[in-house]
Amino acid sequence: MTRALPAQEESAAQSLAGKRIVVKIGSSTITDSVSSIDVGWLASLASQIATLRGAGASVVVVSSGAIACGLGRLGFDARPGDMPTLQAAASVGEAALATAYEEAFAPFGLTPSLVLLTRRDTAEREAYLHARDALLRLLDLGIVPIVNENDTVSVEQIRFGDNDTLAALVACLVDADELIILSDIEGLFDHDPSTVADARLIRRVDRIDQSVMDAAGGPGTSAGSGGMITKIRAARVMMAAGIPTAIIYGKHPLGIVDTAFGSCPGTVFAPGTTIHEITPRKLWVALGDSAKGSLIVDAGAREALIRSGASLLSVGVKRVEGSFCAGEVVDVRDESGLVIARGVTTAASDAVSLACGMSTEALARNSLLAHMAHRPLIHRDDLMVFE
Repeated sequence: MTRALPAQEESAAQSLAGKRIVVKIGSSTITDSVSSIDVGWLASLASQIATLRGAGASVVVVSSGAIACGLGRLGFDARPGDMPTLQAAASVGEAALATAYEEAFAPFGLTPSLVLLTRRDTAEREAYLHARDALLRLLDLGIVPIVNENDTVSVEQIRFGDNDTLAALVACLVDADELIILSDIEGLFDHDPSTVADARLIRRVDRIDQSVMDAAGGPGTSAGSGGMITKIRAARVMMAAGIPTAIIYGKHPLGIVDTAFGSCPGTVFAPGTTIHEITPRKLWVALGDSAKGSLIVDAGAREALIRSGASLLSVGVKRVEGSFCAGEVVDVRDESGLVIARGVTTAASDAVSLACGMSTEALARNSLLAHMAHRPLIHRDDLMVFE
């Protein structure tokens, strides 16, 4: 049965009409061990989704669990380290996971569908648009899409790496009104709650600065591939895209419903007033591999990037940190150290170090750096701004 809405929530329910909500489920939430699906929790999830649907919202689920489910079917009680076994487990597990969702959703009149993606399915604009159209059509038909990475065929070059990244992409694909990330802890804490007894839950984040990134800590559990840091990176992109994001404890009985109705029991990441254009290319710049270095920019360049939609020029760069080649992703930081953007640089770190603060005219007169005068250091099309 779906949750009955108290009278005081009727007006809140009306505000959900026509909204699209993406719910990301990690392996530690959907499993009750390294290799077993938590069937009781899945029934609770179905009930909450039915409640949201009854309030007029559409829901997309980004779900981990295929490998875990497959390992159980294959008799493994620990996660193996070799890729072929993990791919085999994913192949077995996808069928088992789809069946588990079908059985959990049926009593609530919900019809799930399985959507498997790899990075190459969405990295190019045409493929991105096809994926978007398919998901939106499923929602139009009243289906609950269950999206997962296609772990059976994914290799390092085409992997999302974690489903937090995939969830952020899906939220952009369907132009979601909210992303809810289910975690194995209550939300973002100011310190690691497993080691600091008085760690404080951060209820709201309006700006992701270095202190927030530091609080995110390290890797997740043995059942999954993500951690809090990947959730923060996803939330950073969502904030730039204007999509509110919540991180909550996945086993909270009514956590999804309460969050959708505005009573988040975890951490809310509120979008800023400036909404930036999100393209497939920029998504992968923002959500892809770790940055190879940093460019520290002055106040003028910071303002031009954030307010004027400009590309980054050498004249605005004060110094370089790290070592990188042309074509690699770098962080763009302001003088306080805050990451304000991420982009693909057109020059290597040694050349950028020499070109710091130089105008286009000065570069053109320099025989060593003249090639940098004819293009920006980071073109706007290759730049994802977070502020």
